[in-house]
Amino acid sequence: MLALATLLGMSRSAQAANYAEIEGRLQFPDGTPFNATTPVTLDHGQFWAYSKTDGSFIFRNVPPGVHLLDVQSTTHHFGQVKIQLLEDSMTQPKCVEYAYPGAPKKPVDHPITMTAYATFEYFEKRPAFSIFSIFKNPMFLMMAFSAGMMFLMPKMMEGLDPEEKARMKEQMAMQQDPSKMLNNLFSGFTGEEPEPASKKKIKK
Repeated sequence: MLALATLLGMSRSAQAANYAEIEGRLQFPDGTPFNATTPVTLDHGQFWAYSKTDGSFIFRNVPPGVHLLDVQSTTHHFGQVKIQLLEDSMTQPKCVEYAYPGAPKKPVDHPITMTAYATFEYFEKRPAFSIFSIFKNPMFLMMAFSAGMMFLMPKMMEGLDPEEKARMKEQMAMQQDPSKMLNNLFSGFTGEEPEPASKKKIKK
């Protein structure tokens, strides 16, 4: 019985030696604890833990291998930490931090201290009122163009010949009357020249 108990104790100690505990702490850039209860994961959710009010967290029974540590915060951005656990040095994990994807790696000590690098912004700030923003409004630009044309059109008509004035008046009248525009378009397809408005008046 004594030998059996000794063997069981040795097997349990051997199994415990094949697992490790990963500890860490979340903090703000000024060093104060990140006191929000935040999920922390290993290997994309294979292991889960929650930070305490002092920012500390712990993973138990972590097997040897290479593990990836992520902080699942919805308000702040934390870096990723790659952890290497070797069977002959389970109590001394090697940790490397990446502040953001593609960033250069930085060795960190264990227990791991993870600092919030940025704050997530989900909404755009409303811009302040500016009088110049009115000039970017399409409706204002169309109104300004129409008013400018109404002011410049009489000035442009003064310098035209009588025949050109009459022709322009006919075109403006045709634009106001859709039936005349269709007749003019149809006559253009058939090859017939549209009858001037002056001749139509004489016939009447």
